[in-house]
Amino acid sequence: MRKAISKALLRLAGWRIGSTAGVDTPKCVICVAPHTSNWDFIVGKLFYTAIGCNANFLIKKEWFVFPFNLLFNALGGVPIDRHHRTSVTDQMIARFNAQSRMQLAITPEGTRKRVEHWKKGFYYIALGAKVPILVAYIDYKQKEVGMKTLIHPTGDYEKDLAAIQSLYKGVTGCHPEQFAQG
Repeated sequence: MRKAISKALLRLAGWRIGSTAGVDTPKCVICVAPHTSNWDFIVGKLFYTAIGCNANFLIKKEWFVFPFNLLFNALGGVPIDRHHRTSVTDQMIARFNAQSRMQLAITPEGTRKRVEHWKKGFYYIALGAKVPILVAYIDYKQKEVGMKTLIHPTGDYEKDLAAIQSLYKGVTGCHPEQFAQG
């Protein structure tokens, strides 16, 4: 039912579902870009629900208070304790290692504003957990949301990041001026 409703809402808003290659990967970090609008979360969540999947996403622990905790738990939110003794990267690696299935969506830009350098956490979570990176896109010009490919981190951050960022060539964010590929 949720799948059909999500598909209908996307279609009603004029969005197409692109490739879904790689979504059956049991464990992966989903690199979602460009991230230039709050609408990205809604479009991305509708897309993933429309194809019958559910991905987790990171959110500040402070948001996990009643009644918001009910909503964020239902949507797949993972509370992040930034005051914890271990890093967020280490917390997520431990979480991946403890579960048989986990797909974690992360926007490497870390904000909707233009950044010149992506945050490295998404990469190092995937590398440390020994899971692939599923490259996802939200293209507002084409009104298409989908997956590009799976990238297996090699440990050469610069080389792997260049390969990932090259996949976003021609992808247009909601606010194109806010998207820098590196």
